Amino acid sequence: MNTSNRLSSPAGRPVWAFLQALSGVGLIIGALFFAASLTPSLVPRAPLIQGALSGFCLAAGYGLGVLLRWLWLSLHLPSVQGRARRRGLLLAALVSLSIVVAMLWWAAGWQNRLRALMDMEPIDSAGPWTIAAVALAVFAVLVLVFRLFGIIAQRLSNRLARHIPGPPAAVVALAVTAMMFWTIGNGVLVGGVMRFLDGIYSELDSRFDDDSVQPVDAFKTGGPGSLVDWASLGRAGRRLVAAGPDQAMIEQMSGAAALEPLRVYVGLNSAETPQARAELALQELIRIRAFERTNLVIVTPTGTGWVDPESQSALEYILHGDVASVSVQYSYLASWIALLADPSYGVETSRAVFAAIYGHWRTLPRDLRPKLYLHGLSLGALNSDLSHDLHQVIGDPYQGALWAGPPFNTRTWVSVTAARNPGTPSWLPTFRDGSVIRFTSQRNTLREAPAPWGLYRVIFLQYASDAVAFFDPRALWRRPEWMNKPLGPDVSPDRVWIPVVTFLQLGFDIMLAVLPPKGFGHVYAFDHYVDAWASLTDQPGWTDEALELLKQKVAALQP
Repeated sequence: MNTSNRLSSPAGRPVWAFLQALSGVGLIIGALFFAASLTPSLVPRAPLIQGALSGFCLAAGYGLGVLLRWLWLSLHLPSVQGRARRRGLLLAALVSLSIVVAMLWWAAGWQNRLRALMDMEPIDSAGPWTIAAVALAVFAVLVLVFRLFGIIAQRLSNRLARHIPGPPAAVVALAVTAMMFWTIGNGVLVGGVMRFLDGIYSELDSRFDDDSVQPVDAFKTGGPGSLVDWASLGRAGRRLVAAGPDQAMIEQMSGAAALEPLRVYVGLNSAETPQARAELALQELIRIRAFERTNLVIVTPTGTGWVDPESQSALEYILHGDVASVSVQYSYLASWIALLADPSYGVETSRAVFAAIYGHWRTLPRDLRPKLYLHGLSLGALNSDLSHDLHQVIGDPYQGALWAGPPFNTRTWVSVTAARNPGTPSWLPTFRDGSVIRFTSQRNTLREAPAPWGLYRVIFLQYASDAVAFFDPRALWRRPEWMNKPLGPDVSPDRVWIPVVTFLQLGFDIMLAVLPPKGFGHVYAFDHYVDAWASLTDQPGWTDEALELLKQKVAALQP
């Protein structure tokens, strides 16, 4: 039996009908979008991830082509039909295939140039077969979903047309179908995924790691006499409390006398409400005499309750252990999930914690109370920034804040970046004379401000390749500012801006931002935290040479 007979058979008709219904313009634009998706963005991508991204881009480009064809036909402009259309569709398929093959050939080179900027090993192949297979599967699913949407909307419109005029019936049918799909997608699919992720992260949070041993020191959270139950801390909290460096390690690495650092952590299960957890944290600080230390830091954790050990250890080394830090968990979901699902996640807890601790701190004599700092990474930076308002602190301000990898919608970061000094890049701006707010990256630029530090200081530590900071929803229709020259040292010069495609690339990047090695993406390195904490706190007792020696000693301990 020949091909024509097979396609005309009952089993082959749906396939042929599906192929005939394809849009040649859509295929070409989809292929161009597919090709653009292979260009580098901020984070290197594995074949499976690239395939999923390319599938979405292919579908987006195809959908745009279908829309353009519909507009053309709606205007009753000339169009080809019959055999000419089939030939045109075949030509479009061949052109699209040529574009896809050519760009898949170049993909490995683009990825390797980006990987080289991040000190990653090169890859031999971008995995073209995997990319193509996954992309086609994703594309087919999306096309079928939109076909189903169109069929339901058309049938509903036909039924409504019996009772109301044609155009209003079509509009109502479209709205009802969209609402139905949104309800199913958001309520069933997204809700199911969120419940699935909630179960996974809840189970992870409850795990007890072998290296997180309950402390026997009464000055540690969860130890003898502690107001906080060890089991209630959660996995991230137990890790933080059990981790180092201790007094002996700090003295060994710094060559100077040190104190045992104080770490207070209150888990999501330690009390019922954010206010109760905040009060519990305050009472635990009072119990271990944290307010008698020279420095006190409110560390807002990430979505999982995690506190970056690179930052925590850098802080304690720089301050020779003369510091108490406090963290209160507000979730156990990954930050990018919380950030995309609900950007205000954790604000209530961070506000309660700040109000409780700052309120007590203000009651202490100025010459006896500790210097107060704020710190947060990722979603912790966003919530730390939102933990207070100017009117709360303007009469008696805390000393400063270090916010690392601030999400793209962080209040202060957005306003300051927008008002940066002319001629400075968005990925490393300068703000006014630098006496209050400074930015730094892999290269320490904190000493380059024209004015000395004031009494109140804010430092933003960010990498140009951090998609959490540089995701831009407006990339859907306009070029992000971080793409303008000069580029960041870890941003590929091969990147291009394509409407829709760049937006989708950044959407995937924000989920993959923690995959690059330390010092790139959303993975912040000890050395850069050392520079930031030293500048924020005036690096007491440290010379430049001693700081470099500290970095080398700590690096030597890494496996």
